[in-house]
Amino acid sequence: MTITRSDAVMNVIIVADHAFINGGQAKVAIESALGLAGRGHRVVFFAAVGPADPRLAAADIAVIVLGQTDVALTTSLASFGVQWLWNRPAALRLQALLSGYDPEDSVVHVHGWAKALSPSIGPVLKATRVPVVFTMHEYYLACPNGGFYDYPISAACHRTPLSPACIAYNCDSRSYARKLMRVGRHALMRGSGLVGSAATVITISRLQKTVLAPYLPKRTRYFEVSNPVDAEPLGRKADRPLGDIVFVGRVSPEKGANVFAEAARLAGQTAVFIGDGPQRAQLESDYPEARFLGWKNPAEVKALMRAARALVFPSVWYEGQPLTVLESLAAGTPVIVSDICAGREAVEDGVNGLWFASGKPDSLAAALMRLSDDAEARRMSDAAYDLFWADPLTLDRHLDGIEAVYRSSLAYARSPSTIRAIHA
Repeated sequence: MTITRSDAVMNVIIVADHAFINGGQAKVAIESALGLAGRGHRVVFFAAVGPADPRLAAADIAVIVLGQTDVALTTSLASFGVQWLWNRPAALRLQALLSGYDPEDSVVHVHGWAKALSPSIGPVLKATRVPVVFTMHEYYLACPNGGFYDYPISAACHRTPLSPACIAYNCDSRSYARKLMRVGRHALMRGSGLVGSAATVITISRLQKTVLAPYLPKRTRYFEVSNPVDAEPLGRKADRPLGDIVFVGRVSPEKGANVFAEAARLAGQTAVFIGDGPQRAQLESDYPEARFLGWKNPAEVKALMRAARALVFPSVWYEGQPLTVLESLAAGTPVIVSDICAGREAVEDGVNGLWFASGKPDSLAAALMRLSDDAEARRMSDAAYDLFWADPLTLDRHLDGIEAVYRSSLAYARSPSTIRAIHA
């Protein structure tokens, strides 16, 4: 699909659960908003949960924060349940906001809704004449738990969403009652028009489209726009001793933390974890030889990845486009990645890193042993750096892609046949 860039100013209404950075999804939404405003577009940032990143207001971005909570921050799931199922105040406020915009030069860009905004925004997005774009940071439009992931067995789930097999099986991380709540909300979401409003979908990896396409309308238009990577071209690594092989991120089963710990033991190496999470205490007890550094600030993480022999990304679910993988490659650090997640798309097996069989400690151990060879590690380090910086995923490249999608969406929405199809 051919898309072109134009310099005309647009109104961009960015919709997200959070107005502050609490993860990759919010980071991309906020950095994108700042970049678009810097290019002269009129940007509004609409979110349920604050506080708002102060850079938004400083960039003359209109910020609307509803002062609500989310599913992770709430102190009472029972009291939060109404908002989680159907956040009526958010829908009314979004409807009032969109009514003031001309569909000829305005776009709604949805980055997140599942943690706080709820399916209630579906009818609003379905009814508006302003073109709607979704970025798929996860899989909530298709899967009740958002990840096609079976938490009890720490493996990808291949059941059809809302099928009898899906409904009967407990894939939730907490309880079957919680799973049934998710099933109910997913059914509500399907009837809300939210899925149908996503006429234009931005995916951040090829894997995402493969996973999502069977569950979205056939008329859905897909564009792949990579997330920006915050990195500097520091040059190839100096000829110095190589460090440890590290894990960076949430120490939890879906991230494959236990797979790395066991693989390192099998390979006779030390597993180094940068991050924290619910599995840390158990792993510290089971693998006393491992090192746990806890959370570090972004600059410290970059320095640790730069010094590492390799990064291990052992995630056992699909992921979207893991930024940690790309940041590691940008630093000249090869990546050992599980073959199930989208991170593999950035890694050429045997060139700038290695693939291993997802969830298999022995397969990962073999990869760890291969990277223990200094010459092999340095060869892959040079390739990691050279391949990334030959075509870097900069913010400008990301914004070029986003603007092009907006232009295409505006042109597509003007078609009479499109208007009839969307609002039928």
